[in-house]
Amino acid sequence: MDDAIPLTRDIDKLREWIGSSRTVTDTIDARRARLMEATLDREPQATTGDALPPFWHYIYFNDEIPASRLKEDGHERLGGFLPPVDLPRRMWAGGRVEIYQPLRIGQQATKTSTVTDITLKSGRSGALCFVTVEHRFEADGEPCFTETQNIVYREMPSSDTIPPAGKPAPEDPQFHKLATTDPVMLFRYSALIFYGHRIHYDIDYTRDVEGYPGLVVHGPLSVALLTDMAVAQNPQRRLRSFDIRAHSPIFCGDPVHLELCDDGDAVTSWARTEDGTLSMAVTAQFDAEQEVS
Repeated sequence: MDDAIPLTRDIDKLREWIGSSRTVTDTIDARRARLMEATLDREPQATTGDALPPFWHYIYFNDEIPASRLKEDGHERLGGFLPPVDLPRRMWAGGRVEIYQPLRIGQQATKTSTVTDITLKSGRSGALCFVTVEHRFEADGEPCFTETQNIVYREMPSSDTIPPAGKPAPEDPQFHKLATTDPVMLFRYSALIFYGHRIHYDIDYTRDVEGYPGLVVHGPLSVALLTDMAVAQNPQRRLRSFDIRAHSPIFCGDPVHLELCDDGDAVTSWARTEDGTLSMAVTAQFDAEQEVS
């Protein structure tokens, strides 16, 4: 399938991409992990043998897409690995991660990505296309974890569109901490994950084309912060799976409240904005209490 394939909303044509697959091999080197620590304003200390924190795998396995094959928004042109959806705005809606064992720094690992489902729907804002991609990660011939990623394509908003009210965040956290973001953090993270979407670093494009009021914090960055918090609050328990649901954007510079509740069966962590809007939620399952290596 080449990049010149015309865009379409014909669901039968789009579903021809189900089964599309590609594999990337990478070394989980310590330097990129330390750069991620520095991006999060932590003292860089990752070393060979350490378990890679959950959702830090986004800094590895990055597709080597030449600049000439990028769209105006900085994403890869559609019609290659991903279906040629004729809807311009791409959003990361969440997914699920199932962990068998962690990736460890120093390993050579393989990521195999496969398009598993494509659906077309109509919402209040117009047509929506949902693309599900399954990523399988292996190291030393053994499975490490699986990530199911949900991507949504939609229309660009008109200039007079009023964003719908966000969902209220829970009001009963057992743990809270305040996080801050700035343009340098977002730029560094975009560079680490080799991700060109301009809403994370180009304020003119973000406002004038995609209609956001400010730079948008990466969804995977928010998830990394939330899972780090959940793991830190459960040091003797092993993380086995977590479900991710993106609700509304977090904008650069706004205070982000990271909160958590543990009901014994699941650990739910979420990010809320200053006005109480729920932005991102992660529901994690841990093993029974045990020593974590």
